[in-house]
Amino acid sequence: MCGICGKLNFDRQLPIEPGLIRRMMDVVEHRGPDGGGEFLSGPIGLGHRRLSIIDLDTGAQPMSNEDGTIWVVYNGEIYNFEELRTELEGKGHQFRSSSDTEVIVHLYEELGDQCVSRLRGMFAFALWDESHQRLLLVRDRVGVKPLYYKNTGKALIFGSEIKSLLADASVERSINIFALDRFLTYYYLPGNETLFEGISKLDPGHFLTVEDGQVSVKQYWDLHFEIKPHSQKFDKAVETLQALLQRTVKDHMISDVPVGVLLSGGVDSTGVLSYAVQQTNKPIHTFTMGFSGENFQDERPYAKLASQKFGTVHHEISMDADDFQDFLPKYVWHMEEPICEPPAIALYFVSQLAKQSSVKVLLSGEGGDEAFGGYQTYRNLLILERLKSAFGPVKGFLRLGFQALGHAGWKQIGQYANLIEPTLAEYYLSRTATPFTLFNQLKPELYNKEFAAFLDLHASGNVTRKLFDHVNDQPLLNRMLYVDTKTWLPDDLLVKADKMTMAASVELRVPLLDYRILEFAASLPLDYKVNGWKLKRILKAALVESVPKEILNRKKTGFPVPYDTWMRREMKDFVFETILATNAASHTYFCKKTVKDLLQAHHRGEGYSKEVFCLLVFELWHRQFVKLPGFVG
Repeated sequence: MCGICGKLNFDRQLPIEPGLIRRMMDVVEHRGPDGGGEFLSGPIGLGHRRLSIIDLDTGAQPMSNEDGTIWVVYNGEIYNFEELRTELEGKGHQFRSSSDTEVIVHLYEELGDQCVSRLRGMFAFALWDESHQRLLLVRDRVGVKPLYYKNTGKALIFGSEIKSLLADASVERSINIFALDRFLTYYYLPGNETLFEGISKLDPGHFLTVEDGQVSVKQYWDLHFEIKPHSQKFDKAVETLQALLQRTVKDHMISDVPVGVLLSGGVDSTGVLSYAVQQTNKPIHTFTMGFSGENFQDERPYAKLASQKFGTVHHEISMDADDFQDFLPKYVWHMEEPICEPPAIALYFVSQLAKQSSVKVLLSGEGGDEAFGGYQTYRNLLILERLKSAFGPVKGFLRLGFQALGHAGWKQIGQYANLIEPTLAEYYLSRTATPFTLFNQLKPELYNKEFAAFLDLHASGNVTRKLFDHVNDQPLLNRMLYVDTKTWLPDDLLVKADKMTMAASVELRVPLLDYRILEFAASLPLDYKVNGWKLKRILKAALVESVPKEILNRKKTGFPVPYDTWMRREMKDFVFETILATNAASHTYFCKKTVKDLLQAHHRGEGYSKEVFCLLVFELWHRQFVKLPGFVG
């Protein structure tokens, strides 16, 4: 796992500024503390920071082919590199290293841009074809590894992190106000825009080429839902999934350094551990997090139960409100964009624990919910749609029923009264947002007149509306799974996974997001995933013999960081003083009274923790990254 960066001037006679690539590399040294290298040739500069995982002695980058006409910098792991290497050697290619990086170079020589279709793993890489003066940028199918770029009109600048791009003085630090509205709609930023004006993400499953100053982006992979014959019998599909899990976890164990497992106390991470222990005769280290203070919900007993069953070397760490508050500025610096993801801070601390235990690679269970239907939202909305269909022309009575339950104290059920009339695409913006989330309801009061004048408030949900349209021939469950796989997964969960583990110089691998598992899940009948009240039906069936029943049958809780309590108590002064400071960025965009009312309501315990955390991280982000003061229209 590494950090890459670079710049290509469109004018071939214009060389790269001396020292630029080094500055771009230095700012992401945490991604690769084991070494660094650069390649400069006229208008192109490539930089690489290395975290040594495979081929510790001869895997340094940038790496080239035999005659130095193809150069690559690469971040990630190619899990099928050994079989690709054997195939390429059979065609006469000569290898000078044992690394997976060199496979990319020779595969490009054979297949050109289509080499990406043969790579299985998590990756982002930049490849320079000297003979054709051509740059190729690639991001893996699901978006496990990040890649950002900016087309200035005179050059293309790119990197694993936005900070590398900002090291170039030609990149302005101005805010994308339309993306700010989108952030407050979703609580993260779906799509290829960032909160920095003009800086984009390369979409998962896409590659970008630059040739003769022309920039082109193409898609090479998408997730397709089509029930296949192999999935017609449930028991046979379970056996197929078990074999697939075994192969995938085995691939993800490839490493020349120790590998550990993150345990959340849930089904997915425990399932990954159950297959990991089959692949080695060495002790596996496992890691989990708890929270100090009052009687907060604690995942540690379940993680310890899994550790005991599989005989791991288990490590625990706890975090309190002071730890959480102290790390917040660094959280924002590493995440680079405001994202409402408090569990990310816990992930950083547990990654540091792994690093201190000399474990450089971690496996996690990320992705099982998006592949196999693990969120309660899926089940609830499926039931709601069936009820709407059953009530037909008298849906108004259904609304009244939900409202009555809400007034009786069932707030989570009561909120569905608002969802009786809208179409799915209108109310399911993503797993985190509907038009009825607080910020979407507050926007007319929250935004000041100058800010609101630039916006079309309805347009903020267009990212997911377009995705729904793309799969409008699919059943409801598949449409939700597709949207979350394309947005919530890469733009929230995987950003957190990459940025926080790399902040600790640790590599995180996600076996359940191998594209073969995603494609298998997409080929299954709907009831193999969500069946009545059962979530992740087939995955749980595949793990029933290995995962303790106490974990297999427990209610899904996520990773319950008690930030709501902390922000109302220990962090209360910090929250108020930061968001309501005289020079706070929020005054430029928001109505001060509305913001203050929201903070006070949260302090009274009225449940606005997500919204307050969003405002807090936005303020910290603005202070660190946006140097141009005032409203930028």
